Amino acid sequence: MTTSDTTQPDSTARRTTSDSDVGPFPRVGIDAVALKPTEVDVSRAADLAASTLVVDYEGRESFPDAGTLRALAETADVLVTTPVRADGFDPLGDDSLSDSIPEAVGRVLVAGNGAYLSEAESQRAVAPRFGEAHERYPDAWVGTEGVERIALATGAPQFELLSRSTERDARALRAAGFDGELAVYAPTVLTDDEDAILDAVGAYVSRRATVRRALPDEYETDSAATGRAREVLLAASKDFAIVGDEETVRGRVEGLHGAGVDTVVGYPARGLDELLDA
Repeated sequence: MTTSDTTQPDSTARRTTSDSDVGPFPRVGIDAVALKPTEVDVSRAADLAASTLVVDYEGRESFPDAGTLRALAETADVLVTTPVRADGFDPLGDDSLSDSIPEAVGRVLVAGNGAYLSEAESQRAVAPRFGEAHERYPDAWVGTEGVERIALATGAPQFELLSRSTERDARALRAAGFDGELAVYAPTVLTDDEDAILDAVGAYVSRRATVRRALPDEYETDSAATGRAREVLLAASKDFAIVGDEETVRGRVEGLHGAGVDTVVGYPARGLDELLDA
């Protein structure tokens, strides 16, 4: 999951998950932990019982410095999402920020979210940039929402957002002969409390296109949601996130693995404390 020219740290320094040091995500079968720099201090992830960390790009201002990434890479395999259309990561233009990523850190090549792309950046073509970036970083994961066909054309490990069709799609890919790596990203909430689930992922699932169409004209997305909105959001939480008690979550993860997904990347939607204090 790191680039071909990566220099790996001494393996004895990496995080191990012995029987006495298994965190809640590894306990339910989740393979990697996603980190959002605008929400958590990513340096705290060095204390997680996790063998793989995926750092989300949420804008240049919040991008972790090289020292922080290097320190994390001493305890786990680390990848960072790099939006190929954004200045600083554009393989056909300004790639100055990309060059600052330590060699021990791998990449997840993504098109980029409009929330942190300028209008000019959002107009840049994705396909040639994926192609060029994949040439530079052949072991990088490639994907996310809306660019699945382009990502698949690269032949690289696929990185997708969890949806209600993920298991079916994974089985279809395997049946068609795709033998590359499949990674799936999912907000994760280790509780079956409905209010806690909505507070953690209600806003996230409300942004998915099929959910937006099903919601009423006026609604809340958190625990204040009522009626039709609450019903839709709770159902969507089970489609687009992994939620429930540990037994339920473990079953969902096992289903994904059984369908052909290699790596389930869980984003702790209630913060790192849920993982560090468990």
